[in-house]
Amino acid sequence: MAAPLELSCWGGGWGLPSVHSESLVVMAYAKFSGAPLKVNVIDNTWRGSRGDVPVLATEDNIVSQPAKILNFLRKQKYNADYELSAKQGADTLAYIALLEEKLLPAVLHTFWVESDNYFTVTKPWFASRIPFPLSLILPGRMSKGALNRILLTRGEPPLYHLREVEAQIYRDAKECLNLLSNRLGTSQFFFGDTPSTLDAYVFGFLAPLYKIRFPKVQLQEHLKQLSNLCRFCDDILNSYFRLSLGDG
Repeated sequence: MAAPLELSCWGGGWGLPSVHSESLVVMAYAKFSGAPLKVNVIDNTWRGSRGDVPVLATEDNIVSQPAKILNFLRKQKYNADYELSAKQGADTLAYIALLEEKLLPAVLHTFWVESDNYFTVTKPWFASRIPFPLSLILPGRMSKGALNRILLTRGEPPLYHLREVEAQIYRDAKECLNLLSNRLGTSQFFFGDTPSTLDAYVFGFLAPLYKIRFPKVQLQEHLKQLSNLCRFCDDILNSYFRLSLGDG
């Protein structure tokens, strides 16, 4: 019998199995590939490091970061990409790089830097799942980490000031959403009728943006105008997560 695969990740809310993009990427890929994950939702009894979430544990391995976890699952013969051509495999890598460069900074900003969203939604949600007194410290540390990650990719000349950086990252993110919408077209998934790694990444990045009710919603409003991307998220939630959803 195969060793159990246990995924520790942030939990759900707003109709999502997780509100955390990187956790969602792994959860979706596991569903698509048939990997039998036992999901451990992090709450305020969790004793591990929260900086590395999601974390996959087996009898012999502990793996963090979505790309490394997906590679580990593929080596265990859980491969959602086995029907893809070499060209589609190359496209997958290119689109994931695009997501991380052009969309992720705006997603991080929406959650962790935009102050109305952070203080009314993000900070209370995460603080309620972290034990005291870490709950007073860790959300702020996560917010600083998100800002540093944004500035690392965007804070070079001529964008010296945060306001200029913000304007650019939202422009980039909207262009990225438009590209994804055009690429998906009327297809069910990005490479036809079967979901693959790219679908897991797009779902993980878009679903929290689509579903979580934020007070400041400029990127969310743009996404909701792209009906095929919204339908894509809804279809994956309904087809793969309907029985496991719990609102957090």
